[in-house]
Amino acid sequence: MTWHVAAVVTLTLHLAFIAFVVFGALAVWRWRRLVWLHIPAAAWGTWIELSGATCPLTYLENALRERAGLAGYRDGFVAHYLLATIYPAGLTRHIQYALAAMVLVVNLLVYSRLARSRRVGASRACRSEDRGGRRSEPAIRCRD
Repeated sequence: MTWHVAAVVTLTLHLAFIAFVVFGALAVWRWRRLVWLHIPAAAWGTWIELSGATCPLTYLENALRERAGLAGYRDGFVAHYLLATIYPAGLTRHIQYALAAMVLVVNLLVYSRLARSRRVGASRACRSEDRGGRRSEPAIRCRD
């Protein structure tokens, strides 16, 4: 029973990691410090997809499932659990490349928008004035 629970926890963490890879940039919009976790995670997820390698969490889950007396699976996590649901029939390397590109494009768009909003916010802070007509002290350095 303990091995089965460990396999289910690993499966859940694996799914959460995939969701973070795909949608983590949106979380970074709210919690800026997550960028230090999300960028490496997105790079790793993109590399796994482009290289055709198997994620180490898949090996761990299979080992735990076998210790629990359950059958492991030969495919990777995505192919075994999500393929029929979110990927089209007949998954090819070209489709995998397209999916990796989608992850990259979505994240690049969100991060570029985030960077642009920070620049706009910084320029507004530099132009702000206090009641005495003097420039207030912004939290960032302004160009004069």
